[in-house]
Amino acid sequence: MKMCWVDVRSAGSARTAIVEEAVHQRVDAIVAADPGDLRALPPTVKKVLFAQGDALPDELDAADLVIVEPARHGEPAELAERHPDVEFGRFVEITDAASLEEACRAAQLDRWSVLYFRDPTKIPLEIVLAAAARADGSIITQVADVEEAQIVFGVLEHGSDGVMLAPRAVGEATDLKAAAAGSPDDLSLVELEITAIRRAGLGDRVCVDTCSQFRPDEGILVGSFSHGMILCCSETHPLPYMPTRPFRVNAGALHSYTLSDQGRTRYLSELDAGGKVLAVDSKGQVRVVTVGRVKIERRPMLAIDAVSDSGVQVNLIVQDDWHVRVLGPGGTVLNVTDLTAGTKVLGYLPVEQRHVGYPIDEFCIEK
Repeated sequence: MKMCWVDVRSAGSARTAIVEEAVHQRVDAIVAADPGDLRALPPTVKKVLFAQGDALPDELDAADLVIVEPARHGEPAELAERHPDVEFGRFVEITDAASLEEACRAAQLDRWSVLYFRDPTKIPLEIVLAAAARADGSIITQVADVEEAQIVFGVLEHGSDGVMLAPRAVGEATDLKAAAAGSPDDLSLVELEITAIRRAGLGDRVCVDTCSQFRPDEGILVGSFSHGMILCCSETHPLPYMPTRPFRVNAGALHSYTLSDQGRTRYLSELDAGGKVLAVDSKGQVRVVTVGRVKIERRPMLAIDAVSDSGVQVNLIVQDDWHVRVLGPGGTVLNVTDLTAGTKVLGYLPVEQRHVGYPIDEFCIEK
């Protein structure tokens, strides 16, 4: 879980509500310029004093951590000697090569580094993260909004240790915590036994082209019913008549469900460029990938019925072609046209029914 710092220095009249939300969401720190804004905070949140542009107050005891501008306040190490009960961190605004070098040194040597990159490019952050790869300190990057926080969390795959956001309204602290949660939990896949295969006539099938390269035993979960899905393989494996498409899953009919981020299902027809789906491998390991394009084309379709050991009925309708594949136990690649009754495939059985994609405990029959 990445760290979330909520900056209330410019919150104005919304400060109380934003702080209440942030504390309720268990953010890691509240940042304020006035020690008085920190005193009443509960011990569950780190109290960070950041008097940017002003002198430090005489009393620092309300703060757990003080972020300083060394040119104005002094070096963190020297301040720590005078205030042994308070942690100190360094603020660096990166505007040019010299300040970038300063940020790299801070990330390598200081316990806490709060960095603000004036320019929108993320290349300077990449350089800092690379420079600090073996350092023990924490890098907190100041961001403008939750969307930027999501990007910062993924820079160089590892991302910044945390972000500092000044919410403009109530609700943003909640969104920030959701963005910081990282990858969803892995899934417990099950073996499903094929019970029937039948041609289903013409239909519209969906190819999901993502912005990521799938691994050989990875694909997306797809099913006609929200209570059961089959792991559809990516086009990572060679075919005789066409090049591989390692970013693509020939997923199934457009009515089908797949899993998206934040625990939601999506119809394949709902996916579009910039959306999110879950890539899942044969061990159930999960990552969120971005949709780059969706191709919907009319093709002959094949209906696949399967059942779990517990008796859950699963259905998948895919393009009726041997180059469409699903994954079996151990990541075995299976052409859908070669499936027969008794063949084992990998699948997933969500325990909840769905309402507009969200899990819900209610009576529902799908068939």
